[in-house]
Amino acid sequence: MKQYIDMKVKEEIEFHKEPVLSKNGEVRVKDELEFREELVLSHDAVELSIKDELELHKEPVLSQDGEIQVKEITEFPKKQSIFHTKTQIWDKPYQCNRWGKLFSQSGHLKTRQMTHTVEKPYQCNQCDKAFSNRVLLKRHQMTHTGEKPYQCNQCDKAFSNSSHLKTHQMTHTGEKPYQCKQCYMAFSQKCTLKTHQMTHTGEKPHQCNECDKAFSQKCDLKKHLMTHTGEKPHQCNECDKAFAQKCDLKKHLMRHTGEKPYQCNQCDKAFSNSSHLKTHQMTHTGEKPYQCNQCDKAFSNSSHLKTHQMTHTGEKPYQCKQCDMAFSQKFTLKTHQMTHTGEKPHQCNECDKAFSQKCDLKKHLMRHTGEKPCQCNQCDMVFSQKCHLKTHQMTHTGEKPYQCNQCDKAFSQKGILKNHLMRHTAEKP
Repeated sequence: MKQYIDMKVKEEIEFHKEPVLSKNGEVRVKDELEFREELVLSHDAVELSIKDELELHKEPVLSQDGEIQVKEITEFPKKQSIFHTKTQIWDKPYQCNRWGKLFSQSGHLKTRQMTHTVEKPYQCNQCDKAFSNRVLLKRHQMTHTGEKPYQCNQCDKAFSNSSHLKTHQMTHTGEKPYQCKQCYMAFSQKCTLKTHQMTHTGEKPHQCNECDKAFSQKCDLKKHLMTHTGEKPHQCNECDKAFAQKCDLKKHLMRHTGEKPYQCNQCDKAFSNSSHLKTHQMTHTGEKPYQCNQCDKAFSNSSHLKTHQMTHTGEKPYQCKQCDMAFSQKFTLKTHQMTHTGEKPHQCNECDKAFSQKCDLKKHLMRHTGEKPCQCNQCDMVFSQKCHLKTHQMTHTGEKPYQCNQCDKAFSQKGILKNHLMRHTAEKP
């Protein structure tokens, strides 16, 4: 070992003719004599400490049969032993000449410097991606091979790298070590905390070069860019639908499988995604956090608020290509288009009737079951549909919202108004 160190002294001294950080925090340059003396004095102490270092490097590894074993390291490889020697002697002698950050290994310094130069010499042979170091390349290549060597001991999930496993394990322990200083929120990952903090600062560093939109996360920018390119790389293998995001494909696949893993703890309803469950739970709590700034109406989710706001603006962005009708919601347009195609995909299993909308089928089924879930709170009348209940309640309130524009008469139901208007036009129903 001493011979190796002696051979490398001149090389190391030449490298260290640059500012290094002393114990008292001052930056200075070591001279050759001081450097040699430090090497000789430290050499014996290093040899004595190697056994302690070996004890430290007993670490769990994954065996071929999937069991966790402790790797017994009885001898360092020569190169690794020299690295431990240098670590003991110089601590962190490699300094970044741009930001001044110190590193214990020259390889770490080189990797750091690649982030400044954006140098990515490690090319994937399966796709066009490149990386600044070999470790990142190996990790990426697992996305092609599907290899996931890091197995969770609490469930059946496995991961391609250890950091993802550690993050996942926090879902079992509930550990959230990263606390936001601005509010009460806590997170299992530091990167998630940083992203969250941007909600306080309003910072959106990722700018779209196609439009004026900006995002706090790079992944959100990537998703947004697909709206410009129309790219939908995630294809459903059950039908011809494709999606820009993998998570949307997963949600869609549940329609084919019928899987509804998100169960309401207040009733027996279940949902295919967590956002639908949260929206549903608000029907139990009565929570409506999305307030319209034009009127006093509030909604349990943001999409309902957006749809409602179009009643104020008159906006109807969804245009039918078969006629001049336009709609504020995409699904309303789809339902309307069925009047042109005659499509009625929702079939009653009690009779031969079919419907273009699922909600109409549900209403129809109540005729077979006799179910009337909508109870009037003023009397004992019950109804199968909420709209019928509302019409009935007007008999208690005296409300008549449908006004005739030919005379001063008003009505509680739209259908009655239509019949009345025919009297003015002398049109018979």
